[in-house]
Amino acid sequence: MTMIEANSADILAYCKANNEPAWFKDQRLQAKELAPTLPLPNFEKIRYQRWPIHLTKDLVNPQVTPNETLNNLKTKNCVVQQADRIIWQDVTELTQQGVVICDWQTALAKHPQLIEEYFMTKATKLAENQLNAEHVAQLTSGLLIYVPKNVILTKPLTTYFVQDAQVQQDYVHHVLIIADDNSEFSYLENLLTVGQEQATANIIVEVIAKPNSHIKFASVDRLGKNTTTYLNRRGYLQQDAKIDWSLGMMNDGNIVGDFDSELVGDGSHAEVKVIAISTGKQFQGIDTRVTNYGRHSIGNILQHGVILEKSSLVFNGIGHIIKGAKRANAQQESRVLMLSKRGRGDANPILLIDDNDVVAGHAASVGRIDEEKMYYLMSRGLPEKLAQRLVIRGFLGSVLKEIPSRDVQVYLEQMIERKLIDGQKDF
Repeated sequence: MTMIEANSADILAYCKANNEPAWFKDQRLQAKELAPTLPLPNFEKIRYQRWPIHLTKDLVNPQVTPNETLNNLKTKNCVVQQADRIIWQDVTELTQQGVVICDWQTALAKHPQLIEEYFMTKATKLAENQLNAEHVAQLTSGLLIYVPKNVILTKPLTTYFVQDAQVQQDYVHHVLIIADDNSEFSYLENLLTVGQEQATANIIVEVIAKPNSHIKFASVDRLGKNTTTYLNRRGYLQQDAKIDWSLGMMNDGNIVGDFDSELVGDGSHAEVKVIAISTGKQFQGIDTRVTNYGRHSIGNILQHGVILEKSSLVFNGIGHIIKGAKRANAQQESRVLMLSKRGRGDANPILLIDDNDVVAGHAASVGRIDEEKMYYLMSRGLPEKLAQRLVIRGFLGSVLKEIPSRDVQVYLEQMIERKLIDGQKDF
């Protein structure tokens, strides 16, 4: 049974068991009906349509199996959520400043006005594509984060979202972040998998940046080898708002990354940094867009990726300046480094300019590792694999140094090293 064929009775039973409000139940039913009529998202040079990308399991509360390794994740100003269950939370310092941090079912019960106003209404829409509709119909876990007006958080919030693949089940997860006027905070999101079962993940993150807010959003994603993922991260920026995206794509399975920043307000600003490493036989397709609607808006994309073994990596970088976005600026750079003749890489720049009196530019490249650098390092006595990692770290360093948080830089460096060592085992 596919998700499209799923019985509405499953949705009604789930909503009743979890005391979901009537308006949210209606959205689920609407999504279920719309899904078969909507197209799949289309991305240049990313062919994923035959993957097991659709949600096929019945809508039920996820199973959660204890895993001792998660105990190491418990820190201050941190939330650890396994499937739909929060297994650790220490956010008192943040909530004392009026910040709302709660799981999805609690958010529906205690903060329905925020969900109803912003869930799939601004940054992305239910009817935008088939995977979005499936997401709404089958959603089981997530987090709401709301930072009130004029609140500036000096300490970052860290989250760990754990896909439980110790049993066969879909992972359908939603994060809604709302930064109210003049607020400022840093957020570090971790996606990881425990278990080895075959699974499909459908994850949507919406970030609403209200006027003059500033969000530093960092992520380190390492979903499992047997997980096929649609990962949709969207930003909606109002006047003079800014989002710094720092995204580390360290996944082991096939994934489509659908990233977009809508620069709706005048003077809004998005900086997007993406680092990706592909290993084994995996395919990572990353479609990164910045859309300038507001005057004097700025959107910059910087993407660097590395390919090992028989893997594939595709970067799409899309800058779109909408008519009326006077004095807008859209810049992008996408570069791919290949360490294997058996891998496949692509860096695909796209500029769509619908107005004059704007600034736009792009750079893209795909190339192999510099043999002279390798020869120099090995002639100094370094083993080949260590020499490769040094060259790769230098290649990715130009992105890392642009990340505004030193703590995130260090954390990403550690994840990069781990991913590279794992990817070199059979190389």
